[in-house]
Amino acid sequence: PTKPAGASSDPYGEVNSMRLLFQQRLFSWFDSYDIYDEEGRTVYTVEGKLSWGHRLEIYGPAGDHLGIVKEEVLTFLPRFSIYVEGRYLGCIRKEFTLFKPRFQLECSGWQVDGDFWEWDYQVTDPAGRTVMTASKELFHWTDTYTLDIPRAEDSLLCLMIVLAIDAAKCDRG
Repeated sequence: PTKPAGASSDPYGEVNSMRLLFQQRLFSWFDSYDIYDEEGRTVYTVEGKLSWGHRLEIYGPAGDHLGIVKEEVLTFLPRFSIYVEGRYLGCIRKEFTLFKPRFQLECSGWQVDGDFWEWDYQVTDPAGRTVMTASKELFHWTDTYTLDIPRAEDSLLCLMIVLAIDAAKCDRG
């Protein structure tokens, strides 16, 4: 298999980790984002679509449609359906907490824990291993995050998590 753009590899050719830079476009009518690797190459683009609730469509660097993050409306806490290549994969839902945000990814059992300020997030698998860390960068005109992903093959699902978190924060104002 080919490794995703921006993935680093060891001398034996195995994919190790990936760092993505996630940046919202400054002038767009709907939520639109560009996602770059460390060398500044576009890895994903995200286009917001007119919908009841957030609907974010994810494309690869060649314009191929990869997935959708769609907000489920009329729920007590934020909940987002995720689709990969047209197939329903599961949902990301926010849990009720008092001080630190927490999300659950139902399709993989991953848990997302945020800090008090809701700027830094850590995603862990059921065994407690880190799947991703995401940090919001301050002092930018638009929402900007850095995603560190130990396994590059998890990058699309990790991106979907950050999109859902950003949309949930946007809804809260």
